[in-house]
Amino acid sequence: MDAFYASVEQLDNPELRGKPVLVGPKSDRGVVLTASYEARPFNVGSAMPVAVARRRCPQGIWVPPRFERYKELSECIMGVFADFSPSVEAISLDEAFLDMTGAEDLFGPPEQMARELQRQVAKATGGLTVSVGVSATKYVAKVASGYRKPHGITIVPPESVRAWLAPQDVSRLWGAGPKTQARLRMLGYETIADVASADVRVLREQLGAMGVQFHHLAHGRDPRQVARLRQAKSLSSDRTLAEDVSHPGEIRRHLQRSADRVAGRLRAKGYRARGVRIKLKTADFKLITRQCVIPATDLAADFYSAGVRLFEKLGHPGPFRLIGLGSFDLVRAEAPQQLGLFDTAANSALESVMDQVKSRFGDGALHRASDTGRDTIIDAHQHLDFLSEGEEPTE
Repeated sequence: MDAFYASVEQLDNPELRGKPVLVGPKSDRGVVLTASYEARPFNVGSAMPVAVARRRCPQGIWVPPRFERYKELSECIMGVFADFSPSVEAISLDEAFLDMTGAEDLFGPPEQMARELQRQVAKATGGLTVSVGVSATKYVAKVASGYRKPHGITIVPPESVRAWLAPQDVSRLWGAGPKTQARLRMLGYETIADVASADVRVLREQLGAMGVQFHHLAHGRDPRQVARLRQAKSLSSDRTLAEDVSHPGEIRRHLQRSADRVAGRLRAKGYRARGVRIKLKTADFKLITRQCVIPATDLAADFYSAGVRLFEKLGHPGPFRLIGLGSFDLVRAEAPQQLGLFDTAANSALESVMDQVKSRFGDGALHRASDTGRDTIIDAHQHLDFLSEGEEPTE
């Protein structure tokens, strides 16, 4: 989807159409979630600090996110995709892979398929646009989908893949984040052609298994199939704070909030987790993570105690501007599990009651006494890596 959050806001509010819209918190301590195409000429975009975006685009119109509305339209869009193919792999609220193998008799050649898909998405959503990449592998199709935004169609035939990828920047390599991109450039790799022409043994020595993977991608090789059913891999909750915190008591309070959120969502989705990860961002934007394995659980008390242990071992004085806790290595709740010798049902009963209260009266109906009178959150995000059938898309 094209600038999905901002496009939804412009769809629902005609006064925003044609104007530079930025979705995110108004506080300078937050980050931009999405910028409309009218705002992008000012060099602003997602994950950029609000303070930077405000300086670059002072005329920008700031709109707070409405995740429930985005989820509603995402479900509508995924329904359209399902009308085109039984194999749809959603990877976020606004992005999915479709396996269209053998669909030529129904929808015509690839370009005709893509145009009809665009038409049906616009019809179902009232005007939202989607950009489509078409190729023989997931990787190339993904790169192609961002090639002619907005409302673009890019088709890369199998025989043209390597030549088409060659001039693309290494930032287009799937899995190459900012730090990896910097490392690739330091090693002399500026384009995908540079990676493709490198000796795979050298890449392995320089980057390990990731170097081999990049070499495959640079040649257009990607054996991954469209996976209709995806199991959730992790679920986390992090919070950008209105003020930096360094007092251990305050940090533990925010870890507790995230633990409550994660545990509640896991129970609602029918998962337990066998790992806990904490995430902290310092005042100078350095990101610190630590993780550990635990017995499978869906209880906030277990996540919180593991998170506190990780924080105490960290030994960093702070201050921190973001604090989060996540769960990983998820298993279905009905899967067999090894119980601890001294497990008690008390925490389970308490958290079950909390779930029932919040389900009936809303998330704000019940909170911990330590949170009374405190509102120090600018931005709270929940992340669910993958989707499985019936799952709610990630925020």
